[in-house]
Amino acid sequence: MTQLHDLTALDLAAAIRAREVSPTEVADHYLDRIDRLNPQVGAYVTVTHEVARGQAARAEKAVLDAAEPGELPPLLGVPVPVKDLTMVEGVRLTLGSKVYSDLTGFADDHMVVALREAGSVLLGKTNTPEFGLPCYTENGVSAPARTPWDLSRSAGGSSGGAAAAVAAGLAPAAQGSDGGGSIRIPGSACGLFGIKPTRGRISQGPIVPDLFGLSTGGPLARTVRDAALLLDVMTGSRPGDLYAAPPLAPGETFLGHAERPPGRLRIARSAVPPVPGAEVHPDCLAAYESASALLADLGHEVVDLPELVGTDLLPQFETIWAAMATRTPVDPAQEHRLQPLTRWLRERGAATTAPELMDALTAFQTAMRSVLPLTNQYDAILQPTLAQPPAPIGHFHDCTPEENFRRQTLFTPFTSVYNVSGQPAVTVPLHWTDEGLPIGVMLAGRIGGEGDLIALSAQLEEAAPWIHRKPPLWTA
Repeated sequence: MTQLHDLTALDLAAAIRAREVSPTEVADHYLDRIDRLNPQVGAYVTVTHEVARGQAARAEKAVLDAAEPGELPPLLGVPVPVKDLTMVEGVRLTLGSKVYSDLTGFADDHMVVALREAGSVLLGKTNTPEFGLPCYTENGVSAPARTPWDLSRSAGGSSGGAAAAVAAGLAPAAQGSDGGGSIRIPGSACGLFGIKPTRGRISQGPIVPDLFGLSTGGPLARTVRDAALLLDVMTGSRPGDLYAAPPLAPGETFLGHAERPPGRLRIARSAVPPVPGAEVHPDCLAAYESASALLADLGHEVVDLPELVGTDLLPQFETIWAAMATRTPVDPAQEHRLQPLTRWLRERGAATTAPELMDALTAFQTAMRSVLPLTNQYDAILQPTLAQPPAPIGHFHDCTPEENFRRQTLFTPFTSVYNVSGQPAVTVPLHWTDEGLPIGVMLAGRIGGEGDLIALSAQLEEAAPWIHRKPPLWTA
C-alpha cells in the first residue's frame, strides 16, 4: 500500500491541491516518522513540531479557500526541511557547533523566504558538521548523520542531515548548500539527485557573505523533477549579492527542462582525480563506466576529457577553506569547545596573510581562464562524484586534524573544482554496489547550464529509474 512518504514532492503537491490529502495529515505523517526514526539516522538536529503544524493548518485553509488550484503556490503543504547552516527566524540555529547550541535565528535567509512563499512546511533543521566545514556530518551537537542504506556509514556532508532525511523518508525533498561538494557528496552517499547551481543563482543573503563565491544553496531530492522544482523556487539574486547567474530565457523554468529531451550532446568524461595520491575505488569506476555506456546508448557522443593543465588547486583551496573557517565569530573563551578540525582550520586561517589569500584567489582565476575554454567545448563533463563508497562513521572524525583533512581530500577529489569555477554540477544516483550501497556519478555543465544538466539527468532517470530503490528503513 502506498504511504504518504512514497509520494514525490510534485505528486504530494498535486494531491494536496486536488484535496486528496490534507497538509495537516502530511505534516503529522512526517513528524511521526521523524520522532520514530530520526534517532537511527541523525537527520534532524531540531524538529519544529509546532511550526510545521501551524504552517500545515494555514496551507489547508488556503486549499479549501482557493477557487482555482492553479492559483496556489507550487509547494503548498509540502514539507521541506532547512539545513542548520541556514537561518530561520525564531528557530534554533546551531551551525553544527556546541558553541552555538543556544542560538535562535534572528532573521530569515532569502532561501527560507522563497521556500515559505512557495507554501512549503518546515519540519525542522537538518544536521550539519561544525560550520559546514567537513565532508561528513559528525559534530558535538547531535548524533552522526548516517546513510539509511547502511547505518554504520556516514551520510556525507555537509548537507548530510538533509540527504539522510530524504533518503529515509523523513522529508520528500530538502534544502542544502554546497561549498566544496556538500550537496553532491551526501547525494551520492544516500542515493539521491542533488544540484549545485551556477554561482549566483541563489542568494545567500541577508546574513551570509558570498565573498569567495564557493558556496551556494541547492536542492536534494529523490527525483530530477522534484529537485528542478525546488531550484525554481529558490532561484533569485538580491541587491548586494556579489554574483549573479545568467537568467533563464523568458518563460522557461528548470522544471520545464526536466520535461523535455536534451537532444544529442557532446559529453567529455574523466576519472582521473585532480588531487595527487587519490585513487578511485572499483565500485566508483564501475558506476562511471556504466554511466558512460548508458549515455552512449542514449545517442550522446562520449569522449575522453583531455588532461587539464594546472588543475591541482588543492593548496590554494586549503588556504581559502581555512580562511573561510575564521568567518564564523567565536568568543575566544569558547574556542576550546570547537571540534579539533575546526580549531586546526581556524588557526591556519588566522595565520594566513592578506598576500597569501590574494595569491590563492589569483591562482583560482588563472587556472579557470585555461580550464573553462576547454570544458566549454562540451555540453557536459562526466566524472565520479566520489572516489570511494560511503565512509564508515568515524573514518574521518576519529583522526588527527591533519589526517582527517588528508582523508577528506582523497575521498572527494572531484567535486570542489566546480565550486572554484562556479559551474553547475549534479550528482545522479545510477549505481548501487552488490552490498546495496549507492554510488553517484557527477555531471558538470557550462556556466548557467543547469537546464541542460537537468534535461540530461531526467533522460538518464527515465532510462535507468531509481525511484523504486528504497533503504530498509523506508517501510518502518
